[in-house]
Amino acid sequence: MASIFTKIVNGEIPCYKVAETSEFLAFLDINPNSKGHTLCIPKKEVDKIFDLDEATYNGLMSFSRKVALAIEKVMPCERVGVSVIGLEVPHAHVHLIPLHSMEDARFIKKTSLTSEEFQEIAKSIQDNFLA
Repeated sequence: MASIFTKIVNGEIPCYKVAETSEFLAFLDINPNSKGHTLCIPKKEVDKIFDLDEATYNGLMSFSRKVALAIEKVMPCERVGVSVIGLEVPHAHVHLIPLHSMEDARFIKKTSLTSEEFQEIAKSIQDNFLA
């Protein structure tokens, strides 16, 4: 059965897309730790990040770096943190989290956003993503 992320890739479930290439997709986390919390995924469904072939793994990290640089341009934060946990969705993914404090990295305190806020954030990151 396809993961929720594969369904997003296939257009079966909507997302707040911030960047896309032929192999990778970045979209806002709908249950964010902080404003701008973004998920980067390979379009190919592989459960564990270290099970990705080397080229896809390296490509995902390079793509994530470009997305993080775009996030830093538009989201006020101390830095963009990176986390790979992989327990919640069986599809390799990288969390990029604008950090204001260590609390933002703990996946406990969540931020509520309106649909309009999600759209505005996604658009501003898109506008600063350099493919």
